[in-house]
Amino acid sequence: MNISYKQYSLLLTLVILLVSGCATKPYDYTTFEKSKPRSIVIIPPNNNSLEVNAPYIYLSTLSRPLAEKGYYVFPVAVIDHFLKENGLPTPAEMNSIPLDKIWEHIGADAVLYITIEDWGQKFQVISSVGRVQASLRLVDVRTGELLWASIAQAQQSSGDAGGGLAGALISAIITQVMATTIADPFPDLARQANNIAINNHIRGMLNGPYKQSSETTN
Repeated sequence: MNISYKQYSLLLTLVILLVSGCATKPYDYTTFEKSKPRSIVIIPPNNNSLEVNAPYIYLSTLSRPLAEKGYYVFPVAVIDHFLKENGLPTPAEMNSIPLDKIWEHIGADAVLYITIEDWGQKFQVISSVGRVQASLRLVDVRTGELLWASIAQAQQSSGDAGGGLAGALISAIITQVMATTIADPFPDLARQANNIAINNHIRGMLNGPYKQSSETTN
């Protein structure tokens, strides 16, 4: 079937609007509101990136935004040590713990599972891009139901340093060197990614039971 350029343009516009609408559709919080979790245990992340240190760097950036959202967060270092002492030395093994064991030995209402999908500095000829991306899943420990899911992502690009092509190349090299030898930008990128995902006004995590009391405390 042949279609005119006008029909093609109209169809393309409708597709774009449909995709945009889906991207901004509010999250369905029905299960979350029914569960009403008060406490969260964070399992050390699975890592699909090439950065071996990414899981524990990322893990260190999650407790604060979750606590500020109004939840009791089990201390991540204590949980990590506890799991290792009980024969689970790697994040992959930790993520395989049955939910009933988490409830029995830790007592958390919900568990946050994380998979790091991307972490690192990409050198792209005349630019350098640092990127962090992780998938988050909050699961009810007693029922196994998914309460909330999101993609946490943030990136930082080098500028052109005001010098056109040569300036862009110099800026990219400087950014790459700083990321590997001087200042590590990825903890801050991880914090940005978490804050965007957790506090998104239409798809973020719902406020926990301690949110109001923490805001009213002088």
